[in-house]
Amino acid sequence: MSDPSAPVPTEAKGLPPIDVNEYGGKKDGVRQAMNRRLFMQLLVFRAPIGTAPDGLGGDLTTALRASRIPGIVYADAACPRGLGLLTWSEDPAHFVNTVRPLFGANHGALSQVEFQSDFAMLGRTYATGHEPELEWSLLKRPIENVTNEAYRWHVWYPLRRKGMFAKLEPIDQSHILREHAALGMAYGQAALATDVRLACHGIDAGDNEFVIGLVGRELHPLSHLVQAMRKTRQTSEFIEKMGPFFVGYVIGKSE
Repeated sequence: MSDPSAPVPTEAKGLPPIDVNEYGGKKDGVRQAMNRRLFMQLLVFRAPIGTAPDGLGGDLTTALRASRIPGIVYADAACPRGLGLLTWSEDPAHFVNTVRPLFGANHGALSQVEFQSDFAMLGRTYATGHEPELEWSLLKRPIENVTNEAYRWHVWYPLRRKGMFAKLEPIDQSHILREHAALGMAYGQAALATDVRLACHGIDAGDNEFVIGLVGRELHPLSHLVQAMRKTRQTSEFIEKMGPFFVGYVIGKSE
């Protein structure tokens, strides 16, 4: 159903109307609207030399639980000293006011980690306009996917489309996106991979537009999905840039 707290789209004389709501499909005959979304942040860093990475990951998991911060701790598959931290909140200030202090001076080796800023990712959930359960899609589905006990392998990467995609007619965009989505759904139906899709327009250091998370039981199907996606029209014609790719293995959770 529609969200009564959603702001009414504003319109000023001579200016285009502004509408920041997310819209889903109809429910009980009414198009769903909501002005809420989930933000997710990935931080990637190296343990200080002389500090056991897995031990530091355990300390970070303990700190998350003590501070009641929902999150996931990763071992970085591409770096023996590497770790990753995924956290989420509807309030983006959470990452500054609550997550950031985890790496303060009173947290021992966590205050000495080497952050890999090239791998930092921040994005927000968004709707395509067809979601049958808008609130679940925006606020719950991403969390359920990343916290699923069976899905220990997670691959995260940003991407940016070419500007020409935005100039296509909506019907052409729809056909291109439908091909891409159908392939992803096929992997999902086969229980090989599921995804988290986030928009990051204007909040990504590299001017990317989306952050994608692929999660699954095994790593190979996630790689296979990325390979298969290369043949879609969206990727082969309209992707300007993808990556860097962070490959993480879940070693701790606070929930």
